[in-house]
Amino acid sequence: MTRVKICGITNLEDALVAARAGADFLGFVFYNQSPRFVPPGRAAEIVSALRAELGPRCPRLVGVFVDAPVEEVRAVLDTVGLDLAQLHGSEPPAEVRALQPRAFKAIRPQSRGEAEANLALYYDVVPQDEAVPQFLMDAYHPWQFGGTGIMADLAVAMLIARRVRLLLAGGLTPETVGEVIRRVRPWGVDVSSGVERAKGVKDHARVRAFVKAVRRADGMLLEADS
Repeated sequence: MTRVKICGITNLEDALVAARAGADFLGFVFYNQSPRFVPPGRAAEIVSALRAELGPRCPRLVGVFVDAPVEEVRAVLDTVGLDLAQLHGSEPPAEVRALQPRAFKAIRPQSRGEAEANLALYYDVVPQDEAVPQFLMDAYHPWQFGGTGIMADLAVAMLIARRVRLLLAGGLTPETVGEVIRRVRPWGVDVSSGVERAKGVKDHARVRAFVKAVRRADGMLLEADS
């Protein structure tokens, strides 16, 4: 089953809709230059209410960080009540290792060669837990860290997905995610702008449609492989 991460959560209503639609992971962005930035105090309120409402059915909760100090990442994870950190900047391997077993690495390769170099650099310091992604691949943008709506290079994604537990992000929508899953077969998919009605505000119908499209694609692959 392809895992689903709904990222850029900024309010409780959107979080509950995504969780009840079947999301496996919810992402909260702590990069203050993002239009989807949520202050840690506000995120803690959302997380507390979410866990109280859903109990053991709560998805895994992920904090998205860009070049934040290790101590800051740890503090936010603990005070907000998050499960994992997604390191979306240029964090060196030593920092990724220091945050284990609670961190995975996002990469934005511009080529197959750069993707191979990223995997070689970080492979030994990403999670071993098979319930957690090792890498997230996003589309490259020179100054934006995710949420661009730009499609990632699927040919490169196919190569990475064969070797690691890959969350694939970048330009996915309810209309495109099924075909992308069929081609790439990633461990999971990540969406933010593709299910929004405004930056930081989810379109609930599109959130549900996205999850349904993923499950439909899973069903078709299962039939094809049987």
